[in-house]
Amino acid sequence: MPVPDLDATRTMMLVVGKYGTQRSTRGTLMRVDFNDYAYFAEVVAHGGFAAAGRALREPKSKLSRRIAGLEERLGLRLIERTSRRFRVTDTGQAFYERCRAMLAEAEQAEALVVQAQAEPHGRIRFSCPTGMLQPISGLISSFLARYPKVRLQLIATDRAVDLIDERIDLALRVRGSLTSDAALTMRSLGTSTRILVASPQIAGQVGSIEALAAFPALATNDAADNLEWHLEMDDGRQHILRVEPRLGCEDMAAVRDAAIEGLGVAILPDHVCRQAMEAGKLVRVLPGWRGLQGIVHLVFTTKRGLPPAVRALIDHLAANFPRDISAGRKRGAR
Repeated sequence: MPVPDLDATRTMMLVVGKYGTQRSTRGTLMRVDFNDYAYFAEVVAHGGFAAAGRALREPKSKLSRRIAGLEERLGLRLIERTSRRFRVTDTGQAFYERCRAMLAEAEQAEALVVQAQAEPHGRIRFSCPTGMLQPISGLISSFLARYPKVRLQLIATDRAVDLIDERIDLALRVRGSLTSDAALTMRSLGTSTRILVASPQIAGQVGSIEALAAFPALATNDAADNLEWHLEMDDGRQHILRVEPRLGCEDMAAVRDAAIEGLGVAILPDHVCRQAMEAGKLVRVLPGWRGLQGIVHLVFTTKRGLPPAVRALIDHLAANFPRDISAGRKRGAR
């Protein structure tokens, strides 16, 4: 293990006393040069001063002098040495193990800095629901423009992907609540709200929440004949509408277009139908009612050891994703 490149004049002040050595008086300040710890570890690891000197390209006399100074400061013999014998004391062996651990931690700390400074590069496999493609499309473009060495595979699917089996680096999900999973790490981005929409002709005919059941339903679920729409108001009132969809499709754009054509009432995320609403092709049905809010969040398999590209994408999305998609409010960059 190479000795850390520390300036010999750089030292750390350690307060000793009841936590210090027996030779120290309570409250005494002791200056410690961590090069001595590194030199000691190398001498023990190489089994002698001469071998350590050759490995470090340092004079044997210098290493001997530095270790002697360390022993004098500690007030304890760490190495028994004569012209014919080299033996590490029991305390010296325990001290050596701690020195090696300290040097390993120092190397890891430096590696973290190097990794943080490395330019993100390589491939990212990113899973995203089809209904969230529109709000993130601009963020993906700006991310790729910022990091030209990153290659992104955007997997658009509405099923719950298995990050480990499918080798997904990062997944965007929308759930009513965040469920704990020991194998995954989650990071919340914002919220998404579904609203009831229909063509102006149909919307004007729906007079109450009870009357809604009489109109054809357009659902973003193709897996069941009977569904429940959970609706709520700002004052806390809730209503469960049981529907038998006239159209069930996971493609939200197809459901939106069907609503524009007057085929029924749909419940869609606001951002999916915002342009159609601004053009007057869709209007809200019973504006006081809405679907339950979903939590938009990222999931990934680990916090530590993330590739710089994946970490950069997480930070980019977290800094720029709309906190509330329905309101269109932006969260400021961190």
